[in-house]
Amino acid sequence: MRNFYHSCKKTAQYLKVGVHLALYQDDLTDSITHVRENRKRGADAIALFKDRKALLMDQYPTIDYRLLVDNLTTAILLVDCNLNIFYLNSSCEALFDISLLRAAGQPVINILHAPNDSFNTLEALNNSIKTGQAYTRREAIINVNFKDMHVDYSVSQLNTGRPYHPLLLIELNPIDRMLKISKEENLIQQHQVARQLIRGVAHEIKNPLGGIRGATQLLARSLNDPQYAEFTDIIISEVDRLRNLADTMLGSRQLPSYELVNVHEPLERVRSLIVNQTKKKIKITRDYDLSLPDVKADRDQLIQVMLNISVNAVQAMTENREFFIDHQPELMLRTRIQRLVTINSVLNKSAIRIDIEDNGPGVPEEILESVFYPLVTGRAKGTGLGLSIAQNIMHQHNGMIECQSVPGKTVFSLYLPWETDHVAK
Repeated sequence: MRNFYHSCKKTAQYLKVGVHLALYQDDLTDSITHVRENRKRGADAIALFKDRKALLMDQYPTIDYRLLVDNLTTAILLVDCNLNIFYLNSSCEALFDISLLRAAGQPVINILHAPNDSFNTLEALNNSIKTGQAYTRREAIINVNFKDMHVDYSVSQLNTGRPYHPLLLIELNPIDRMLKISKEENLIQQHQVARQLIRGVAHEIKNPLGGIRGATQLLARSLNDPQYAEFTDIIISEVDRLRNLADTMLGSRQLPSYELVNVHEPLERVRSLIVNQTKKKIKITRDYDLSLPDVKADRDQLIQVMLNISVNAVQAMTENREFFIDHQPELMLRTRIQRLVTINSVLNKSAIRIDIEDNGPGVPEEILESVFYPLVTGRAKGTGLGLSIAQNIMHQHNGMIECQSVPGKTVFSLYLPWETDHVAK
């Protein structure tokens, strides 16, 4: 009986263990099934990710970084360890007016260093190659097609620590336009200050001149002596001359009367006046662009501007005949359209340019920067007011005058915007 009891007890324990094993097996089976399902879901997710990645790659192909660099407005220049040109982008080709095919392999010093530049460009580049130290130059002068150009550029090293040759990355930014704008703003400001000062002085001078003239006339009548009449006439004539000069310094009080004007019409009027004045002793050449549009301007004031400049040119040539030994004095009248020109800090899409050029001795270098200031002149008998008045008239027309002069070639360029919309300020 006792043995039967023990047998039943063991059988019950085995059955209990078997039930637990069965339950554990079911749980294990469920876990395995769950893991397999998760693995399948992971595989499906990975497959879906790969499909989406492939789809995105099809929609957005790999970027051509060379194309990206070539479309930058910044001039990019790559230099090898021997300081020879390795690569330059399209902006750099336009800046230096040279193609990559022609520039590759040439020493970079040929285009990056001007002969009159005191900065040791070669030493600085070699130092960047050796040490990897970057540097930046502000308002550096480079020579492009025999013309000086101002640029900011920075030099940095690429491939530092790599087994292949290091390269120097040079980024160039031309700043001529910004310098021109800054210079123009300073000149305009100085011109306005000088103009206001001159007008104030002229006004103060003009008041007592009337009293002097009246007193001189009374003195002449009271003396009634022919021997003193000569002196009183001199005083009166000189007073009148000073009053006329003061009126000129004060400028015209009449506001411009704007209308559509063909710039060739006032130019031809000025040409005929010069021809009659010089008796055909000076050759006058016309180079007109007859396709130019009409511009809103005061016709009479344009004539005054052109005449002031032309007369100055004629006087400079006739007073320096010793300069014309091998050639004849010549006055050139030229008209052109100028694209993307900055006038009074405003970048205009286009403007009409009128060039008045002579082959005389040129404007003295010491007054070239201040030639449009009042009372600045290179002639002994000049008043120095003609160009100042001309520049003031051009400012009223939202235009300007520029002067470039070397012995044998002086060009006064008049700019008149004809499109109402601008690019940028």
